Amino acid sequence: MFSSLTVRNYRLFFVGQVVSNIGTWMQRIAQDWLVLSLTGSATAVGVTTALQFLPMLLFGLYGGVLVDRLPKRRALLFTQSAMGATGVALAALTLTGHVQVWHVYLAAFAVGLATVVDNPARQSFVSEMVGPDQLQNAVSLNSANFQSARLVGPAVAGVMITGVGTGWAFLANGLSFVAPLIGLMMMRARELYVVERAPRAKGQLREGLHYVAGRPELIWTIVLAGFVSTFGFNFPVFLSAFADDVFHAGAGSYSLFNTLMAVGSLAGALLAARRGTARMRVLLAGAVAFGTLEIVAAIAPSLWLFALLMVPIGMFGMTVNVTANSSIQMSTDPAMRGRVMALYMMVFMGGSPVGAPIAGWITDAYGVRAGLASGGAIAAAAAVTIGLVLARVGNLRLSVGWNHGHPHVRFVPREAREQLAAAA
Repeated sequence: MFSSLTVRNYRLFFVGQVVSNIGTWMQRIAQDWLVLSLTGSATAVGVTTALQFLPMLLFGLYGGVLVDRLPKRRALLFTQSAMGATGVALAALTLTGHVQVWHVYLAAFAVGLATVVDNPARQSFVSEMVGPDQLQNAVSLNSANFQSARLVGPAVAGVMITGVGTGWAFLANGLSFVAPLIGLMMMRARELYVVERAPRAKGQLREGLHYVAGRPELIWTIVLAGFVSTFGFNFPVFLSAFADDVFHAGAGSYSLFNTLMAVGSLAGALLAARRGTARMRVLLAGAVAFGTLEIVAAIAPSLWLFALLMVPIGMFGMTVNVTANSSIQMSTDPAMRGRVMALYMMVFMGGSPVGAPIAGWITDAYGVRAGLASGGAIAAAAAVTIGLVLARVGNLRLSVGWNHGHPHVRFVPREAREQLAAAA
């Protein structure tokens, strides 16, 4: 489960990301709560989330082209420094009492701009640290890393918000980027796996799109991830509204929801690391379960039942995330990985500028329960539809049975007589 941590360069990267990710989660919680406190509007929270992911939607593909051209470690040194500086600037505004909602909007957009290069660089740099044999394990551990920090970050943020204010959470996030910067500088360049960088040339963006267009296993994975993330992953909007409007609780309950979701997400990431393979049926089943559980959570009558449902929602959401991420990386040529991962991250993260305002509008107009249920229904329906399309294209049928006392559901090739009957 932890085999990739035997690689020194990846171990330095992993430890630095633990510290930085804790700060990132602290800022996320503080940012959402600050906007809600300044405006009292779930739509404003959705706008903040949208602005943070809008640059990925607008410029994500160009970021992938840059990543394929640039030394990835050098690019990460720049992007991590920029995100740390943004956190410090927002802390200064908040601690001095001058912060306004447009400052938070601007900071979110600035982080999003850095993410355009940072995300595909981090994703593709993993293969240079660990090589192809450990790639699946390292991708899963990266997600476990992020979710482990999610266990600590929201809890610390809740204490800091109620105790000393949101500004200190922003400052902690800004300073946390020192750890990954030190880790990147301590790496041994000679131990990195050499990946040939793409030379500067015209048409590289179009080349990346043509590459994906010719690979159905990439297209359908990216499409499904896009639907799930756009409509099902709007938790900054939903969880803050459930804590404030439905259950009339404070920042502590909001951080509790995020912490319990992180427990499930961590379990999902570790199970993916142990599984070692990324299969389409796991991705589809995870997306159906994720959407269905969101619908169930939307009608939960009590705070504690809603909170407990965050655990399996987090687990299946992470199953979708890790399975899609690792399957795309393992199916992509290293010279194209930056562009392909940029397209994936553009769809996965860039869907928020579309989904978050819609989720915020539904929440304000019809209630947060309707918003969460509609997002889950769309995610589950997309998974079922894509599964049926793939089954039809691959001439498969659904097989349902029992195996050692457990339900067994899978797609199998159609029998010859079924093909003859269909032809007749």
